[in-house]
Amino acid sequence: MSCNHIYFDHGATTFVRPEVIAKMLPYFGLSYGNPSSIYNLARSAKHAVDSARATIAECINANADEIYFTGCGSESDNWALKGVLSANKKKGNHIITSAIEHHAIISTCEYLEKQGYEVTYVPVDEFGMVNPADIEAAITDKTVLISVMFANNEIGTIEPVKEIGEIAKKHNIYFHTDAVQAVGHIPVDVEDMNIDLLSMSAHKFNGPKGIGALYIKKGVKIDNFIHGGGQEKSKRAGTENVPSIVGMAEALRLACLEMEEHNKKLIEYRDKIIAEIQQTIPYVKLNGHPTKRLPGNVNFSFNYIEGESLLLSLDLKGISASTGSACASGSLDPSHVLLGIGLSHEVAHGSLRITLGYENENHEVNYLLQVLPEIVEKLRAMSPLYENVLKENK
Repeated sequence: MSCNHIYFDHGATTFVRPEVIAKMLPYFGLSYGNPSSIYNLARSAKHAVDSARATIAECINANADEIYFTGCGSESDNWALKGVLSANKKKGNHIITSAIEHHAIISTCEYLEKQGYEVTYVPVDEFGMVNPADIEAAITDKTVLISVMFANNEIGTIEPVKEIGEIAKKHNIYFHTDAVQAVGHIPVDVEDMNIDLLSMSAHKFNGPKGIGALYIKKGVKIDNFIHGGGQEKSKRAGTENVPSIVGMAEALRLACLEMEEHNKKLIEYRDKIIAEIQQTIPYVKLNGHPTKRLPGNVNFSFNYIEGESLLLSLDLKGISASTGSACASGSLDPSHVLLGIGLSHEVAHGSLRITLGYENENHEVNYLLQVLPEIVEKLRAMSPLYENVLKENK
């Protein structure tokens, strides 16, 4: 069976939808004004930014003046953690997070520890789920912030965000969630879920790269992130990236509008892939929660093979996938997420992440399921470990 290039790595990034590009184009040309100026050309750009802010706010049930544009999800995460801790030094110096956060959180916490802050990394269960009781037990009189991701970028597990938000509210502690993998994919309601700060990134929901946002609930005490001009209410200086801001808003509007219908398709494909892999390939383990997971996320560990070899073999067949987070793809170390859910180094090295998206179709799923068992069998045939297993089973 021949097939064109198939993209199964939407957890890393997505293509920009044509409707989004069409919305962006005028702000590269005719409407190129600086939103901070006062003449007519500038007012057009400012109106576009204000409208985008309102659209994004509506999608997460926030107020428009609580949305602050950033350069990406990592910047939003950095600002949330550094800004809140810096602004609340008198209250305390302790932050609580999970052991399987994105590197944008983990690395920021490691940096903060070097600055004298205390960080508690709460463990997760075998499915990558945080226990809210463990979060509450970690709270001290010095705790300023709890930061737990909405959904894990590698294994797709959706965390009990609302319950953690309730705990934070009860103890008068700020709650931040890295929702980069969740916004535009599953319902997010910052009011209902007691969220004080939330990070998002446009390129995860078919918007442009290089633009993100941080939701900051009114009243949250947070230091400015970039000093300079008066943009973003003087909290994040720098001329606004108007085309990308417009594109982010349109992409999120479409994603939320089509979410229910889109997710029905993704869940059908996701569950089909999971079921057939478990039925046709021996010595595999599904990583992440079996049901409380992102609609388009599939993550398996294949014993006795290397994930990199699996990716290269799939690429030769015209399929793009990943072994985990794109931000750590250059590392030879096994995923901290897979180690965090209890996998050995050897098993963690044999992981494959398939993340489905907007343009995927059933014939692409069928092609994957056709070639994957063949690839796994071929790679295992070269493994002395697997040969020993076969001998033991005879």
